[in-house]
Amino acid sequence: MTARSGAVLAAVLMAGMIPGAQASAGDRDVHIDVKYGCDFPSGTKPVSVRVSATVPEKGEVGKPVQLRDVSTELILPEDGLPDLAGLGAAGVEAGTKLAMGVAQGDHTAETEWIGTTGDPVAVPETGEFTLTSSGDVPSVTAGSSGDLTFTAGKLTAVLTSPKTADPAATPAGVTLTCDPEPDQALELGTVEIAGDPQWPSPEPTGTKEGKDSVDSGAGRDEATPKVDDPAKPTLQDGKAPPCVGDQDDQFSLNAYVTGYANVAKLKGATLFPVACSQIEQGATEIKFQDGFVHIFQDSSVLLEYRGKPQLPPATGTFLTFGFMPTTATLEMTQIPPDDGPDGKPLPNIHSDLTVLGNGNSKGTTTIDLRLQLRLRDVKVNGVALDVGANCRTERPFTLPLQGEMVQKESVQTGYTLTTGGVLTGQVTLPPFSGCGVGEDLDDIFTASISGVPGYVKQVQGPPCAAAQHIPAVCTDDSQPVQVPKPQR
Repeated sequence: MTARSGAVLAAVLMAGMIPGAQASAGDRDVHIDVKYGCDFPSGTKPVSVRVSATVPEKGEVGKPVQLRDVSTELILPEDGLPDLAGLGAAGVEAGTKLAMGVAQGDHTAETEWIGTTGDPVAVPETGEFTLTSSGDVPSVTAGSSGDLTFTAGKLTAVLTSPKTADPAATPAGVTLTCDPEPDQALELGTVEIAGDPQWPSPEPTGTKEGKDSVDSGAGRDEATPKVDDPAKPTLQDGKAPPCVGDQDDQFSLNAYVTGYANVAKLKGATLFPVACSQIEQGATEIKFQDGFVHIFQDSSVLLEYRGKPQLPPATGTFLTFGFMPTTATLEMTQIPPDDGPDGKPLPNIHSDLTVLGNGNSKGTTTIDLRLQLRLRDVKVNGVALDVGANCRTERPFTLPLQGEMVQKESVQTGYTLTTGGVLTGQVTLPPFSGCGVGEDLDDIFTASISGVPGYVKQVQGPPCAAAQHIPAVCTDDSQPVQVPKPQR
């Protein structure tokens, strides 16, 4: 079972067709296969690594070049399996750090590509062992024209066992430090950069001998490609909202979440904006019932955006009267759980892990979120419509979500807290109230959006336990490393 098994929220936008980022026509899917020598606890062993990415064909001076869909696949040799025996029977999780050289002419820089695995991977008894990590990587900005080349370098992989039910437990781990073997191609891809330089080239200066020399100062340094901050893309505006965890609370977790909702009246799917969730894990309770051991846990979760319990605002489009295009800013606010007798929020997350024996178990996590939707900045067919400051659902509504986990022969798949996963449910929006200034517009929005259950599917990314601060899932400032991608 994962540490303090619980669940992360999903809050839903029921109106709006918000497109995700699409690949450009000139993007290329590339990969290289590299042989590494890796230092296992028992000695250096050969490891085959495939580095894959989607690389843009062209870029512009002064504009970030972003590689996408980056993954690193490691094939560990059979004679390295004994070194992993101490990680346990539940499989392993891995975090990788790949040094990537960036060069443009004689000017070079280096960036780090950090990735993590998804569900724990079972270690075979014999044969090779394959691990695949992925993650968003920093963009690179060129200051002059010319080919920008990406080249693989040193690799570090940290293999750990999944967390136990004890949040204070430190998982067992094996660190592999790897160097590329000599005499092999390490170039992953090249991007053609066009445009005028963003800074002047160094000018020759005269010497007493009447010869020209080149100033080796700032001009040459500035020509080095700039490695930008680590990418944290979302599907809305290219920047994930802040999501900082509590470093002093052993039971606090923070995670990003995003996904889709089917809007029956629009006959389409709505994209959730990326949200930050703050989870307070409750105590576990063990009971024997129905012939099996059950581990129960009640926890609480709260949305957080700029200090408020809500999703980031998003712009959506829907049809009034079934045909007239209407745009609006959508604000989804969570009604926080009431406080219990102990002063802590009452639980809105309920988890049940059933131990079936022989390395087999199953788990169900349910989340009940009370939400309210507000519409503002409405335009009908491009013309502003004053709906007032209180156009919202006439009452809060509940979004019930559920995540399923299956553990078979000690290999766990599906939704867990430490690896993230998929949560699904259905929600029906109530009628609208308070819409319009000088005229009542409630019925228009009720007819366009409310009623008819909509299917919701969201994906939670791996959470950060700030008090434990594991680099593979936490940034230096205690935010989640990974922003999840939605699934339809």
